Amino acid sequence: MHEVGLCEGIVAAAASRAGDRQVRGLRVRIGGHLVDAGVIRQGVEVAAIGTVVEGAALDLVLEPLVAHCRDCGQDAPGDVPAAMSACARCGGVDIEMTGSEQVILESISVAATSEARPPQAAAVRAPVTEARA
Repeated sequence: MHEVGLCEGIVAAAASRAGDRQVRGLRVRIGGHLVDAGVIRQGVEVAAIGTVVEGAALDLVLEPLVAHCRDCGQDAPGDVPAAMSACARCGGVDIEMTGSEQVILESISVAATSEARPPQAAAVRAPVTEARA
């Protein structure tokens, strides 16, 4: 997953929902993607500069996929590479990855309209497109 694009998307979604009101906090659930929470926090902070999301508290919930062994029923965190190839309990290789692979902006809290930022500060930068070879 490309963390910069993810962070910009989170900020854009929050700013879109907030309109011209200052965002005080947001809760984001990231399922199935191997990301570093510190990198995501810093990326959101940087992407939010100059937007209504700047300075908002971020409640980040990371939910890794689960590696489920179809042979014995054992579940293991999907963020452990070995769990994706063989079961630690029985050695079986019939592994199914389960769980959500979504990024969800679960909630935002915004300032009352009387505390809103001036309209010029509410602009959101366009997301950067990544070129692939």
